[in-house]
Amino acid sequence: MLQGIFSVVLLILLCIEANAANGPALTMEEFMVPAADSGIDLYLRNKHPRGVKQFPGERILLFVHGSTYPAETTFDLKLNGLSWMDYIARQGYDVYLVDLRGYGKSTRPSEMDRPAADNEPIVRSETALKDVSAAVDFILKRRSVRKINLLGWSWGTTIMGWYTAQHNSKVNRLVLYAPGWIRNTPALTDSGVKLGAYRTVSRDAAKARWLTGVPEDKKADLIPPGWFETWADATFATDPVGSKKTPQVLRAPNGTVQDSREFWGAGKPLYDPSDIRVPTFLAHAEWDADLPSYMLHAYFAKLTNVPYKRYVEIGEGTHSIIMEKNRMQLFQAVQQFLNERLQPNQ
Repeated sequence: MLQGIFSVVLLILLCIEANAANGPALTMEEFMVPAADSGIDLYLRNKHPRGVKQFPGERILLFVHGSTYPAETTFDLKLNGLSWMDYIARQGYDVYLVDLRGYGKSTRPSEMDRPAADNEPIVRSETALKDVSAAVDFILKRRSVRKINLLGWSWGTTIMGWYTAQHNSKVNRLVLYAPGWIRNTPALTDSGVKLGAYRTVSRDAAKARWLTGVPEDKKADLIPPGWFETWADATFATDPVGSKKTPQVLRAPNGTVQDSREFWGAGKPLYDPSDIRVPTFLAHAEWDADLPSYMLHAYFAKLTNVPYKRYVEIGEGTHSIIMEKNRMQLFQAVQQFLNERLQPNQ
């Protein structure tokens, strides 16, 4: 057990076998890490090749999730026997994911114990930024390194981009999957009504949002059979309250929706991408209706001080391409960026 402000409760140590064709066997460890605010603990999961105890910073990566769903059922959900977390760990990486407060196994703020209408939106991006900072500092201390790689999805791109803009010295490379920026189209997560502390999502609503913008003749084979059900079963089970309702619902903090109204939808960015000074990779899919392509292109243009930058846009995919038939195109493109050792001006 580590001591001091980064004291951690080690929950589980689990060895996961992998055959030689898929790469090395992996070890999984789970931790509860104190947040900056008293009474809040953050769930971190780690996977790395079994028996390896030391990793250079360029071989360490932290995932952070989006505004609705937790990290473990996004990045470490086995579909066809493989999660994205597994895929990167089997390349010899030390891989972490974090659930921000209000999500997954992390502490849920007390406002979530009351009716949503009783309180204002909780877990704003500024609060999530503090949670990512706590997770990064824990990893840096645990592995005795100065910097790591960061990967955010959706709302997580705002958090990881903002964090990097403030802490370039702690970031090796930055990957933003479905980057968000100034919005000039309606947000799929905002119904326009007065916002309470959190919102509830049903399975049907999740599926409908997922397929928004997909051509009708492409919907049937976009998600391989059983994958949506596997994801939904795992995801809705993470809510200790919503999972007991009939039908099940998932509660998600509304802070990010409020941020969209006050900032991104009002033409006011929370931070300036020109403050990012590390190699940056953007990934996107053509049918992403949550954060459309115009955001990717606008964001890319504002990365004016990075050593180098790149983006890939994948055909026949949505905001959730990570769990669709073309997910390996995303995995491989990101892995190439993480693995390469390019130097500017060579």
